[in-house]
Amino acid sequence: MSGDTLIDIRGLTVEYKTSAGLLGSRSQRTRVLEDFSLQLERGATLGVVGESGCGKSTLANSMMRFVEPIAGQIFFEGRDILALDRRELRGQRRQMQIVFQNPFSSLNPRLRVKTIVAEPLITHLDLTPAQLEERIIELLSEVGLNEAFMRRFPHELSGGQAQRVALARAVALNPKLLILDEPTSALDVSVQAQIVNLLGKLQRDHQLTYLFISHSLALVQHISDYIAVLYLGEVVEYGRQADITRAPRHPYTRALFSSTPQPDPESGRERIILEGTVPSPKDPPGGCRFHTRCPQVMELCRHKKPKAHATEAGHWATCHLLDAELESLQGVDAS
Repeated sequence: MSGDTLIDIRGLTVEYKTSAGLLGSRSQRTRVLEDFSLQLERGATLGVVGESGCGKSTLANSMMRFVEPIAGQIFFEGRDILALDRRELRGQRRQMQIVFQNPFSSLNPRLRVKTIVAEPLITHLDLTPAQLEERIIELLSEVGLNEAFMRRFPHELSGGQAQRVALARAVALNPKLLILDEPTSALDVSVQAQIVNLLGKLQRDHQLTYLFISHSLALVQHISDYIAVLYLGEVVEYGRQADITRAPRHPYTRALFSSTPQPDPESGRERIILEGTVPSPKDPPGGCRFHTRCPQVMELCRHKKPKAHATEAGHWATCHLLDAELESLQGVDAS
């Protein structure tokens, strides 16, 4: 783990218990993340993309330990979060916060904004009433709300205002990591732009590291320094945003990015339409999990799991097509 790595996830595996059979008479395990590994650099924004059901939100909930993985490690500044007891975890959560897709689901409807923003401050800090109120006003100002909002209840807020309150609460303790789970998808397009700009300002002001989960490729391209592409609980491609946008190497990534608008009409990028639907994580395909929908599938893909291949510095993908490319290059070098 390098000195600039804030989060280092190694071999993370998460299962959910589900019911099966007549009237749920038996239970079965559904593996949502399997042997998942990823690193996040301090001060950077990692965008995580993939279709619904690929494990994006499970990743976020695992990092906060809202769900408990069955295997793996999550190192935060070299300390394994999964090994912490309840008291240690409470202290650790000062350093990492999460903002959800629907702000109204995370704001207590019975509490005024002042009390909502004050909760983490009261729990973790010893402030006088005057200091507490001053800090709340300061936090609301940071997210573009004046002190009059302290007296409002969540139902008196618009979607954008509610998300601003959620962000004010999230940065109240000056965390190092903010996990953003689809933070703009429930908002109008014009409000989305305002929240994205606010996220940029908060990141600069607080030296924050972001894990940004979204199904919007255009948004991820705009906000991210690095991108991780998930398919059925596995990372199939990872790299710098510019590298993946310019030259995606995995067929799934190519298909995803082929649907995004291109500023250059002469770019020559063709739309790739994927056949079928994402298989159920209850019964994932063998070999390469993408082989049932891949337009370039080979017989090898159906029974052998591909390895990760680095295509350039910090950019890798898991695909048997890259095996063939590497063999071809090695043949050229040998000649």
